[in-house]
Amino acid sequence: MKLTTAGESHGKALIGIIEGLPSNLKIDIDEINRYLALRQSGYGRGGRQKIERNCVEIISGVRNFLTLGSPLAFAVANADYKNWQGIMSPEGCDTALRTLTKVRPGHADLTGMIKYDQTDARNVLERASARETAARVAAGTIARQYLSELGVKISGYVKSVCGVADGAEYAFEQLEEAKKQPLFMLDENVQKQAIEKIDALKAEGDTAGGVIEIRIKGLKSGFGSCMQYSTKLDAALCAAMMSVQAIKGVEVGAGFVAADLPGSRVHDEIFYDGNRFFRKTNNAGGIEGGMSNGEEIVLRAAMKPIPTLMKGLKTVDYSTKQPAVAAAERSDVSAVCAAEIVLESAAAFALAEVVSARLGGDNMREVRERYRDLKA
Repeated sequence: MKLTTAGESHGKALIGIIEGLPSNLKIDIDEINRYLALRQSGYGRGGRQKIERNCVEIISGVRNFLTLGSPLAFAVANADYKNWQGIMSPEGCDTALRTLTKVRPGHADLTGMIKYDQTDARNVLERASARETAARVAAGTIARQYLSELGVKISGYVKSVCGVADGAEYAFEQLEEAKKQPLFMLDENVQKQAIEKIDALKAEGDTAGGVIEIRIKGLKSGFGSCMQYSTKLDAALCAAMMSVQAIKGVEVGAGFVAADLPGSRVHDEIFYDGNRFFRKTNNAGGIEGGMSNGEEIVLRAAMKPIPTLMKGLKTVDYSTKQPAVAAAERSDVSAVCAAEIVLESAAAFALAEVVSARLGGDNMREVRERYRDLKA
């Protein structure tokens, strides 16, 4: 299974092509649109979310809601393109309009301009923008539907916002409640403090990041491999999550905390109940030796504060080489809720790739049968 995406932030659309889907997978378009809407939600979002109402259009690879086994192509149109056509049109436009040379710290602007030999950062930022994640969410939701056919579920919540943290642990079944909350947090008091923090930062022209926890339940053991570094499950999942814009760190299970503890308090002891092997703790986060061990997979990602600050940061104008204040593109104060949805989607697609590689199958009947026959 493979995903390729294309499209610019203010271009015509975001495009995705998924190769390797088996036939007869039922595609729930309403669910894709629901996750696209969730990606746009959350306290602290900016004006762009009021312009766009993201909806997916399936272009090919599906007939009567069922995949055909051919490449599935989809598009998510940019409603704002009508306001940017004169600036972004592939068929000809005025590139002098909305030129950006006051490169923004924390963005791809400067490095991208040098790498791609550009004099206008817009030729870099339009693709580097987190708007690209709309395509990742659409594809990830399709991967989620593939995994759901096997009984594998993915969910998550926001653990902290700019240092305001929820240290509690929650059962998997509680996690979906977070999506009904303004900051996708499960502790009402912590969420209230986090909202107050965002309000204070907004008043100062500043931004906030946070920590998101993603959980995967129902995956049998043995996915991934210990035989090659490139086939380790944790490597695949962590790489997918690190590829999401603004993510600067990922951990599995106990993660960095494990480095401060003795082995006797870290490694999950193994038991047998007469039917199956199990563990009473899950510090490994469901992955041992690069393979799923049948327990819940637990991943956490650290999102940096959004680098576009309304008050601006010190920089240099690329064209004049003189000191300047970074330009303020339309932006959010916090996008941790969007990041949570994107991270679920990125993890879902990466896991679907791993599962598909092991199970194969040209149609969903074969896939379900092969998964059913695996030991737990």
